This record gives sequence, structure tokens and C-alpha cells, in this order.
Amino acid sequence: MRERKARVWTGIDAGKGHHWAAVVDETGATLWSRKVDNDEAAILTALGEILDLADEVRWAVDISGTSSALLLALLAAHGQRAVYVPGRTVNRMSGAYRGEAKNDARDAYVIAETARHRNDFAAIDVPAQLAADLALLTGHRSDLVADRTRMINRLRDVLTGIFPALERAFDYSSQKGALVLLTGCQTPGAIRRRGRARLTAWLANRSVRSADSVAATALRAARAQQAALPGEEIAAQIVADLAGQILALDDRLKRIDKQIRETFCSHPQAEIIESMPGMGPTLGAEFVVAAGDLSAYVDAGHLASAAGLVPVPRDSGRRTGNLHRPKRYSRRLRRVFYLSAQTSIIRDGPNRDFYLKKRGEGCKHVQAVIALARRRASVLWALLRDGRVFTSAPPVTQAA
Repeated sequence: MRERKARVWTGIDAGKGHHWAAVVDETGATLWSRKVDNDEAAILTALGEILDLADEVRWAVDISGTSSALLLALLAAHGQRAVYVPGRTVNRMSGAYRGEAKNDARDAYVIAETARHRNDFAAIDVPAQLAADLALLTGHRSDLVADRTRMINRLRDVLTGIFPALERAFDYSSQKGALVLLTGCQTPGAIRRRGRARLTAWLANRSVRSADSVAATALRAARAQQAALPGEEIAAQIVADLAGQILALDDRLKRIDKQIRETFCSHPQAEIIESMPGMGPTLGAEFVVAAGDLSAYVDAGHLASAAGLVPVPRDSGRRTGNLHRPKRYSRRLRRVFYLSAQTSIIRDGPNRDFYLKKRGEGCKHVQAVIALARRRASVLWALLRDGRVFTSAPPVTQAA
């Protein structure tokens, strides 16, 4: 019977269909290495065998997304906590070990060894129900927005091939009336035959704002092109189909935005987050998902650093003060702070004043927005710490 160890480290190379787990002891010797199917029974069996190896098991995984969701949930249910070892770290650490092979077993071993040598990896917390709901909703919304952008680009490309004047006449990403027009008329001849009065009435019956203006613009474009291009009939069908899909996608986005807003409003700190200028329900929900447990950030600097808003030095010898943008940070969290900062400068207030101050100091637009985002990270962290909403006037300090 194998002697029970005091402490072991388990590295898991996670995947969609299966994981590979490797267990090492304090000397780096492999005690257990096996393929584990990504289903509950197989994971629980492997979990029991690994827990029997030592009094304390430290876990490390290289994926913290959907592929490892079941694994992490089962670990949490059994009182085990895992740390996240980034894939970049695993790739670089692989070169420190003998051999050039690349397989799941070796990757799991490297993950376990890396966790054994380093104690500074971030722990992975299984999100609460509200955070999990917001993660799914915001992720799905991002996919829908990407699909909408792709379809609009495809529509413009096909429309340019048969009716370039109409393609230039409207901004199809923001004008619903132009998309409604394309569901009924896609060619110069069709628009000319219908005429302005009938086209205006047709658009008005479909609740298009400024129907007469849309019809007049389309008619001007139709009169500028008399030629019928090859493939016009099939292209017109494709354009009409794409326009209909985009309109349907807009309705889906409205429904999911409403669901995100209702779900986010149930968050205990939603009022505080939304009080920040430029931070609405959607960005607020993305902040909750990207930031995770706010108690993990001991100060505002740690929150800003996680968002990639704090430059890192690359000094060598006499070369000092050489600051660069970090490479390891949450892209999603940085996006939240950047977009909210950019939105906040539209209206007058302290955010716009700070932005203009930075522009006056010679900063370019992006630099000024990043500087503002860094300042806003400190403000938001302080608001969440104190449990108060944002106000333009600084809080009054009570006398001791």
C-alpha cells in the first residue's frame, strides 16, 4: 500500500471531452496520472482516488471557462479550491523540463509542478448564481452583436455589387428604416416602379420614422442608376433575407438587454455601480462578471492592475523609467473601464474635465481616456468599499 503523503499538487489539463490529471509530491515525483472523462461519475472517481493520496491536495487548472465548469463545481462541492495557471505560463514552463513532447499528460505534469513552485496564482471561485447568470447573458449578447456586425458587412458587400448608390445612402448599422426598406425593395428598378408616395406609405405602415425622408433618399439613389447588373435578382433575395435577419436580431438584442437589466438590478451593489457616469446596466453587468469577487482586490491599485491600467517597468541597468503596457490582464475588465470612461466624457462634469486636462497636457485621445479609466477604477473601488453612490461633490470628512 502506498504511503499517504502530507501534501500533493494536482495539475489538470482541462478539455471539452476529457481532462488529464497529474499528481506530484514535494519532490516532483509523479504519483498519479490519468485521463478523466468530463462527466460527473468519472470526475468524482478521480477526485476520490486523488484525495486518498494525501492529507492536503492543492489543485491547479489551465482553463477557467465552460470546459472546466463541471470539474470546478465538483471540487468546490467537496471543499477543494483550485488555482488558475495561465496557458502562457504553462507553455513557457514546459521548456524547463526534459523532452520536447507535447501531450496532455506532460501538460498536466507541468501545471502541477508550476503550482508546486509558485504560490502566487489566483484562486478560482465558482461564481454565485447571479454572477453565473450575468456571465451567460453578457456572453450571449456579445455573440449576438458579433453576428449582427458580420451580417451588416455581408449585406453591404452584396448590395454594393448591384446597387452601390443605395449602399452609400444609409448607415445600416443604426437606421432601422433603411433595413425595413431592403426587405421590400432592393434594386433601382423596384424602387422607381413603386414611386415616392407608395414607398412612403409602405414604410409608414411598418412604423418607420421619417418614412418620407427614407423614401426620398432611396428614390434619388434609384434615379442615379439605370443599369441592371448581372446577378441582380439573386442578390436582391440575399439582401432581403439579410435585412430580415438583422431586424430579427435587433429584437433579440432588445429582449436580452431587458433581461440583463432586470438581472443586474438584483445585484446588491447595482445602484453603486450604475451611479458612476458612463456605467449602465450592460457595462455594469460585464464589470460584475469580469471583476469577480471584489474582496480579492486589497486596494484600488490591484483592481486597476487587473484591468491593465497600470504600466509596468522594463528597466535594465541604467535604463530606468521605461514603462510599458502590461501583457497579463483581464481584457474584458479593461474594455469595461475604457468604454465607460469614453462614454462619461460626452457630458460636462468631472470626467470630462479630467479628460480635457490630460489633452491639455499633450496626451492623445486614447492616452487621456486610459488615464481617466485609471482614475475611475480608484473611484469605483472606493465607492464599493464605502457602500455609497457617486456624487460630483467630494464626500465631507467627519471630524474625529
